[in-house]
Amino acid sequence: MLSKVEYSHAGGQMEEPLADSVRGALSSAVHNAAPPVPEFSTTEARLAYLRWLGAMSDRLRAKKPEWNVRKEFLETVWYESKRAGLDTALVLGLIQVESNFRKFAVSSVGARGYTQVMPFWTRVLGDGDPDKLFHMQTNLRFGCVILRHYLDRESGDLFMSLGRYNGSRGKSPYPDAVLGAKRNWEFTG
Repeated sequence: MLSKVEYSHAGGQMEEPLADSVRGALSSAVHNAAPPVPEFSTTEARLAYLRWLGAMSDRLRAKKPEWNVRKEFLETVWYESKRAGLDTALVLGLIQVESNFRKFAVSSVGARGYTQVMPFWTRVLGDGDPDKLFHMQTNLRFGCVILRHYLDRESGDLFMSLGRYNGSRGKSPYPDAVLGAKRNWEFTG
């Protein structure tokens, strides 16, 4: 049992039936164990990434004061968001709203970790062990894969996708909060 559980006020995704093909694709996306190692085709792309990392590190310092912890977190957010085809500012905004960057956050409905993933997802897509949702890369991967799934399901409608992610589809407070927090993490560098 984890000794450092912090409660969160985030909502919970709703368990919905998934077609076998969708479940298989999501499960495959979650299980691909590629490590979060940035690869760049050009020096320009690498420099842009390093500028982003520096700027985000400064913004995140109050929440994660240790450089190595902050760097690993940001590298993983960058990797998992790019892997899922998501904007890193959106993912950081979602994390800010869902858990306020707390690894061991637990909501009143049982959602866990940085991206507040509901434990049923580990049964649907993984091995059924909800404690793995406290592992940083696992949690960020699940969160990004699930948000990508909802974006695809809602034909790219970010407002509806965020509502579905939070279990408040069609209501504005949650999407508005995430989109507002996203502005804190935008980088024009």
